[in-house]
Amino acid sequence: MYSRSVARANVSLTLAVMVSVVENLAGGTQRMKIQSIETFTKDSLSIVRVRTDDGAEGWGQISPFNADISSIVMHRQVAPHALGKDPADLDVLVDSIIEATYKFPGSYVCRALTGLDTALWDLRGKLEDQSVCELLGGKPRPFSVYGSSMRRDIIPEDEADRLARLRDAKGFDAFKIRVGKVCGHDEDQWPGRTEALVPTVRKAVGDEVSLLVDGNSCYTAQKAIEVGRQVLEPNGVCHFEEPCPYWEIEWTAEVSRALDVPVAGGEQDFSLPQWRRIVDLHAVDIVQPDICYIGGLTRALRVAKMAQEAGMPCVPHSANPSMVTVFTLHLMGAIENAGPYVEYSIEPTSWTAGLFAPTLEVHDGKVDIPDGPGWGVEIDSTWLAATDHQMSELD
Repeated sequence: MYSRSVARANVSLTLAVMVSVVENLAGGTQRMKIQSIETFTKDSLSIVRVRTDDGAEGWGQISPFNADISSIVMHRQVAPHALGKDPADLDVLVDSIIEATYKFPGSYVCRALTGLDTALWDLRGKLEDQSVCELLGGKPRPFSVYGSSMRRDIIPEDEADRLARLRDAKGFDAFKIRVGKVCGHDEDQWPGRTEALVPTVRKAVGDEVSLLVDGNSCYTAQKAIEVGRQVLEPNGVCHFEEPCPYWEIEWTAEVSRALDVPVAGGEQDFSLPQWRRIVDLHAVDIVQPDICYIGGLTRALRVAKMAQEAGMPCVPHSANPSMVTVFTLHLMGAIENAGPYVEYSIEPTSWTAGLFAPTLEVHDGKVDIPDGPGWGVEIDSTWLAATDHQMSELD
């Protein structure tokens, strides 16, 4: 029996990656088991703590937004299949959970699974006294970021002015702006905005700055190609994100074939079979899995590998300064097909304030990949004290 607050399980998975580490720490041959899974939920966030039966712990995060719903999914549909299991073989564990919840295919299981997966990567890093980046074969270092605007309510002149100021103050050498309208059916946010915005920003930030744009599923293929040829290509745009409704991968593939500007996408896609179709079709030129949407680092690594084998770069979606940007920095510091930068939101987000330390800071257009064990950051105890807490626990 299990409930939202307490779950009991008595099965276990065996796995080899961390066995020798655990044996050395424990002084014996008994393997770890996941003893408890806790969620700490407030506003748009839910932080996860996983503890093993020998007291080791790791911290992760459920996908932001509607995190209160995802935390319920965690305790009802993810925790019962994780408690009592050996945490070492994440590939086996995450696959078993996806299969066990096959009656509920969809985003929420993956959003909840992210919390477990990322907490177990942190646990492993702490046991091995390495950052996640190092576990993956990379090296913590300053990594370039692009300043990501989230605004469509801003006039072109004001957007251009603030990006130029950020370029000078923080050293950004790349920015992303919003074109069209979210799921806009070929409509702009207001008539003529995109046609005015792109050249205005380009003039303000200069030709040396990389300029990216995001369509947020706005256009039909025909309209996206028109915008690309008439507005984006003449202004040196290097990244046209989600030009078409993301579920219309054939439309996006048509745009990719027609334009010189590289097309990016995939942030919404959490299904690995769908990702295989996207990569096989070369529907995009740049893959953009979101670690928090897809089900965690383990599954995001698989997408990055698919893309690498197809000769495609990976620039994940990480559009807010919660733990998703920390996760993404570690990933990008290690994979062979990492694109040139990590997404870094330039918008104020009060709901992430005080979440973890050290905070991520931009200097000379770069952010340091945290170099401490695991994710290299600590969740703030004051933030945790103000949350709704739930626990699922092995009997």
